Amino acid sequence: MTAAEEEATEHGVGETTALLAAPSKPVPGDIEDSGNDTPKNDEEDKPLPKDQIFFLCFARLIEPIAFFSIFPFINQMIWETGEVAETDVGFYSGLIESLFSLTQMLLMIPWGKAADYWGRKPVLVSSLAGIAIATAIFGLSKSIWQMILFRCFAGIFGGTIVTIRTMISENSTDKTQARAFSFFAFTGNLGILLGPIIGGTLARPATEYPRVFGRFKFFRDYPYALPTFATGAIGAIATITSATCIKETLVRKPESSEADKKPPMSTLELLRAPGVPITLYIYAHVMTLAFSYTAICPVFLFTPVHLGGFGLTPLQISVVMAITGLSQALWLLLAFPWLQARIGTAAVMRLCATAYPFFFTILPLCNLLLRRGLTAVFLAVGIPSMILGSGVAMSFTAIQLVLNDVSPSPAVLGTLNAVALTLVSGMRAFSPALFASLFAASVRSGVLGGHLIWILMVALALGFTIVSRWIPEKDKIKTPTDGDE
Repeated sequence: MTAAEEEATEHGVGETTALLAAPSKPVPGDIEDSGNDTPKNDEEDKPLPKDQIFFLCFARLIEPIAFFSIFPFINQMIWETGEVAETDVGFYSGLIESLFSLTQMLLMIPWGKAADYWGRKPVLVSSLAGIAIATAIFGLSKSIWQMILFRCFAGIFGGTIVTIRTMISENSTDKTQARAFSFFAFTGNLGILLGPIIGGTLARPATEYPRVFGRFKFFRDYPYALPTFATGAIGAIATITSATCIKETLVRKPESSEADKKPPMSTLELLRAPGVPITLYIYAHVMTLAFSYTAICPVFLFTPVHLGGFGLTPLQISVVMAITGLSQALWLLLAFPWLQARIGTAAVMRLCATAYPFFFTILPLCNLLLRRGLTAVFLAVGIPSMILGSGVAMSFTAIQLVLNDVSPSPAVLGTLNAVALTLVSGMRAFSPALFASLFAASVRSGVLGGHLIWILMVALALGFTIVSRWIPEKDKIKTPTDGDE
């Protein structure tokens, strides 16, 4: 245990609360045996530093924008290289899209350890700078191997998301963390929305906007440079604002003697800490539900009614997804902080876990209404159900708060976030293709009217309902004492 951790234990707040109640700067006399304890309530009543949360959330935009911005044009970009057959375009586009997450997965834990060792701000700024450059030059690719190289290069700088999560935790307290992570989650969703818009509207500008860009030979030679330059420019702005406006949140207190120095907790020791294994499993389970539904939803909405979908037009799909996206944002910004303050994080998780199976069940039932020509009933039931069902997104923010609570100490919070995000990156690389393929197989089989995939989804949701009973609650997590050390 480090001197900082011993100090937190002596103050009576425990090592799990220390990460949310760490002072923004060392207090004079605040070292071992000083006897000058800071009251716990003083930290809990500390207001949320809105300027810091704002700049951190702005930096949060960069990763989803960088990931999703190439989706609208990547297939056309690959086809225009002339290196692959038309039937192989989908394979290479999926590969290039996945390499970003795969590279992140491999390097997430080293970034987390770097944030714990060197500090949060240096890792954040360097990661933002790297991803800005890597994203910008992707549009200059003229071959498949260049696309793969630049995409992996962008994935290398995956330290942004893990560091931002950690810094938001350290800028908030027990009373303000729900609000802080609601902003964090909302900003992530905003980035998912903005990425495809940037990529779709700015691709091939010389063709799409000939009056403005047609006279520039550069944009004729590199038709996909403008959207990637725009994304890189946003990343560059975030790099500057993070370097100039964001404060370091990792506080190191002086050690009283050489005997106080303890080796840092290893990743294996961290994974064995109380509450950590089950929390990481639940984190992975929740994100599996999220990624699987994200992969299935658009194709389900498009699939003809007689094959098991809703048979919507692209415009109708965009409207439905926009409405549900807005609903999700309102659940996160308004409902989640209110619920978390009244019933607690674990209870919110269990509420979402209970709702998930019903949410997945109502979708194939709505298809049955359409098959029977009950369009009015479908509109009265289906759309409100999807809007209300968006509330399950609160589980994504809640599990982050649980992760904060089970962290053994502030010194390993970055590493713990990195472990969790390693799982997320791996699932984001494989889940979309897997579940989209399973949906297609379900439709082709015709079993249960093409609804076989929903049996799997409900089963996964019921699994979440069961494991949610073991969500660690902060006041019940066993924390080590000085005697344990």
